[in-house]
Amino acid sequence: MTHALSALAIALAVLVAAPAQAQCFADYKAKRDDPLRLHYGVAQLPDNACTKQAASRALAPRLARDGWTLLNIVSIFGPEGLEQRKASAGPYFLRY
Repeated sequence: MTHALSALAIALAVLVAAPAQAQCFADYKAKRDDPLRLHYGVAQLPDNACTKQAASRALAPRLARDGWTLLNIVSIFGPEGLEQRKASAGPYFLRY
């Protein structure tokens, strides 16, 4: 019994000591030229990119690898906002 309580106490201490991981997402608009194509998407961001400016810096290179130019970050939100944006983002939901 004492061993089980010790193991439980250690597990609880590890969970409490672990940093909280806030999930951060952005919805954005991007374009491609020649011919002009636009898309709306949702992307997961690193924890240090949870502002519009930081999100732009994190997301622009990801999009550029596939020939897209980031137009703007619409908003930054947590996991609670994912479901309501999923249908609008279509194939660009969590793609970048």
